[in-house]
Amino acid sequence: MTAAPDVPDPLDAATQATRGLRGLSTELTARVPLLLEAMRSVGTGLELHTTLDRICETAAALAGARYAAIGVVDEERDGLSDFVTYGVSEDIARRIGHRPDGHAGLLGALIRDPRTIRLADVAADPRAAGFPPGHPPMRTFLGVPIKVQGEIFGNLYLAEKNDGGEFNDYDVHMVRVLATEAGIAIGNARLYEAARQRERWIDGSVAVTTALLSGGDADDALTVVAEQARRLADAGAGIVLLPAEEGGLEVVAVSTDQTSRTLGLVIPPESPVTESLLEGEAVFLDDAAGDPRMATPLAAEYGPAMLLPLQSGGRVLGALAVPRARGARPFTEAERTLAAQFASQAALALMMAEAQRDRERLAVYEDRDRIARDLHDLVIQRLFATGMMLESAQRKSIVPAVRDGVGKAVDELDVTIQEIRTAIFALQQGPAEAPSGLRTRVLREINTAAVPLGFKPAHRFLGAIDATVGELTGKNLIAALREALSNAFRHAEASRIEVVLDATVTLADGTPGVRLSVADDGIGIPSGGRRSGLRNLARRAESLGGASWCDPGIGEDGAGTTVVWQAPL
Repeated sequence: MTAAPDVPDPLDAATQATRGLRGLSTELTARVPLLLEAMRSVGTGLELHTTLDRICETAAALAGARYAAIGVVDEERDGLSDFVTYGVSEDIARRIGHRPDGHAGLLGALIRDPRTIRLADVAADPRAAGFPPGHPPMRTFLGVPIKVQGEIFGNLYLAEKNDGGEFNDYDVHMVRVLATEAGIAIGNARLYEAARQRERWIDGSVAVTTALLSGGDADDALTVVAEQARRLADAGAGIVLLPAEEGGLEVVAVSTDQTSRTLGLVIPPESPVTESLLEGEAVFLDDAAGDPRMATPLAAEYGPAMLLPLQSGGRVLGALAVPRARGARPFTEAERTLAAQFASQAALALMMAEAQRDRERLAVYEDRDRIARDLHDLVIQRLFATGMMLESAQRKSIVPAVRDGVGKAVDELDVTIQEIRTAIFALQQGPAEAPSGLRTRVLREINTAAVPLGFKPAHRFLGAIDATVGELTGKNLIAALREALSNAFRHAEASRIEVVLDATVTLADGTPGVRLSVADDGIGIPSGGRRSGLRNLARRAESLGGASWCDPGIGEDGAGTTVVWQAPL
């Protein structure tokens, strides 16, 4: 059994920190209750940023300062990753503009040499670099380092005594003690934040695994991967890329608040980023837009980015890109580690889902072979025997009407046998042998839907469907048609469905497009009902620069629903 890690005891730390108070003046002793109350306040709560706000406010009250701030040192120890203030209003903060980065001036000096600094006049110190326009005047200054588990976390700054005087020795002692307690509180808050963050990433991995193994549409499952990665990483977008047929990586799923036309974009195989990802190496960028390795339009609007291989069992299935907006904070080491673990889990789920689909596909093919054999060996033979019996009865009959009727029945049996043979041929046909034209794929979806519906939807084509509609748009159109027909079967209770595919439309922005309409005479969309399927349709269309919406149906007085989906050709 391993021993639990040592956790700093706030009472012991406070006792050691206050040892220096012994023998000091009664003025300082009188302020000890205030110090103890400040320590109690600082130790309340576990959320990191709230803790930093509380430390600033408490330190200002304890030392009688008008302004307080905490500069959080970044992982490289050469600047500030965060800057929390007290006493600076939002209007003043807006006038100042960007917050200090700690690369220069007095704040930079405190990062390079973290020790207590007390100044009567900031402007007179040679390390000072001056204040930016709009900054409130500050003369007196006190800076104290904050350590968390022995390492520098940042610095606590105080400025402008309320009484116009200077910070004295009593203030220094008090703030040092508070900084010790602040280090413990910050350490606890960081541990809590790290645990919460790991929990969120684990929940996201579970959601992705569930989506991939649920047996639903593979494209929708990949979109779940993109959505979860974007949410968990607090990023501007989540992008899933899979190997393209012509080489390189193709964008197959995108999650972003902005309308994106990156779906289908291919990062060429000669790109250094593509080479690294396909070799199973993660790529971390400080500025995707300015990095020469990202010679692609995909990077133009992004700053910090993580590009992670979707790798499991030594096999690279694709990649996951998680970029933030330009100017956003870079990803921390913890975020990079958690994102890499998430990508590995998503890759494992992808492999499991692929194996599951292969098993299901094999079961379908085996079932189709069995049905084909049964049709050939049993049904057709019985129909042949029945036909021969009818022909014999026809020859023996002396009534003309009976002979004619039996003759028609025999002819119908011959037609039925031919149709069954055609069905057997279709059942034995492999997926590679099936025609791949868009018109044929649409007809296949309509014929497939006819089985659960109990009737075949009507259909109409306008324009040169196969010649004008691109592969990416066609792929998403088929998925949209499948979703619309599924909704009509499961929810609409329709008795009539009409499918119209029009490749002659012009979209709102003037570009040529294709429009799919699936109209039914069912019960319509109930208020408060689920809208996930309709949201999927809209997301597919918007990712291509199109749109999707619902209109009245084809029943009496507009009863039912018409689902419209359109995208550029």
